[in-house]
Amino acid sequence: MKSEDFRRWRKALGLNQKDAAKALGLKKRVIQYYEKGKRDGRAVEIPLSVALACYAIANGVHSYDASELTTEA
Repeated sequence: MKSEDFRRWRKALGLNQKDAAKALGLKKRVIQYYEKGKRDGRAVEIPLSVALACYAIANGVHSYDASELTTEA
């Protein structure tokens, strides 16, 4: 996920940076780094787990307990 995609995701959902941070379980400053694409002059990569969380939230998934999965011996 690129920084511009991350910002587009947040704005499309009508979230400010504080609310996006809360939804993702991150600090507001991390959201700012992701949107800028840099921290202290170095590139910041948005982790796959955050990108997948953005996808889930955009599609109405706000929690997941895996209870519908079965384990096979």
